[in-house]
Amino acid sequence: MHLEKESSFYNEIKELLQNAKNRVYSTINTTMTQTYWQIGKRIVEEEQEGEGRAKYGKALLKNLSVELTQEFGKGYSVDNLENMRKFYIAFSKSETVSRKFKLSWSHYIFLSRVSNQEERRFYEIEAVENSWTLREMRRQFDSGLFERLQLSRERSKVKELSSKGQIIESVSDMIKDPYILEFIGLPVENSYSESELEQKLIDKLEHFLLELGKGFTFVARQKRVTIDEEHFAVDLVFYNRILKSFVVIDLKIGKLKHQDIGQMMMYVNYFDRYERLENENPTVGIILCRDKSDALVKMTLPEDNSQIYASQYLTVLPNKEEFQKILQESE
Repeated sequence: MHLEKESSFYNEIKELLQNAKNRVYSTINTTMTQTYWQIGKRIVEEEQEGEGRAKYGKALLKNLSVELTQEFGKGYSVDNLENMRKFYIAFSKSETVSRKFKLSWSHYIFLSRVSNQEERRFYEIEAVENSWTLREMRRQFDSGLFERLQLSRERSKVKELSSKGQIIESVSDMIKDPYILEFIGLPVENSYSESELEQKLIDKLEHFLLELGKGFTFVARQKRVTIDEEHFAVDLVFYNRILKSFVVIDLKIGKLKHQDIGQMMMYVNYFDRYERLENENPTVGIILCRDKSDALVKMTLPEDNSQIYASQYLTVLPNKEEFQKILQESE
């Protein structure tokens, strides 16, 4: 008993020290990022005063790099000073010295290369709120998350993405079309089964949860549903804590058929009647398919449908420019 108490005491002290180290690191990171922004600001201001701007700017960075490296050591190469310059230019509008930059310097180097200001702001908000690593943020950018969310929203809500990030107030705010599943490593051709697709998603569950979005937790796979002694199995079951509802997912490797929609309607009705609690919202059904006809989906589902959705999935990372082209055409 004495040893257990002593061990608990040690762990408590260790936790206090670790939390303190994390706070110190966070403070240092914020302070240095703000300082880099200020350095970038001064570089730009100095360049604007010099004649022959491009030539002057190149010499300015080279000389500044030599001075700072001699005084402060590594970290002030010409390339890094150029990153600070680009950082300020990207975040110069309506920014102040006191503005808190909550991401790592590596995050901001990447964001500085995003030319669209609204898109840049969206990824910054989402990275902070969801604690994305640089790798996760890069993946969401490469998969065209911003464009996909724009395509699935009413025009009046599109502007909110760059000012508030992804706000989930209704089921439609949660849905993406398409879903990008490049992380499972399956080929484009239909040379795999639905069970293989399911297994790959389970093997890469952390990646799949990131793609599904905010508030998702895993509940079950091949959830057994029995109706009049006939057994069925729901491929994947999740729960969304924000919407307070079950989300059942059915996987289809071919083109969506109206029977698939009917089956999903049965699953949703079953969960609503036998699984969900009184304080929970209606179950959501998502059919992930390789191909679909929007007209078929619209004709099969009730006009007031807000529970069942059919979305395509891609097993390769798409060309981001293609998403932007589709978005421009829709506008």
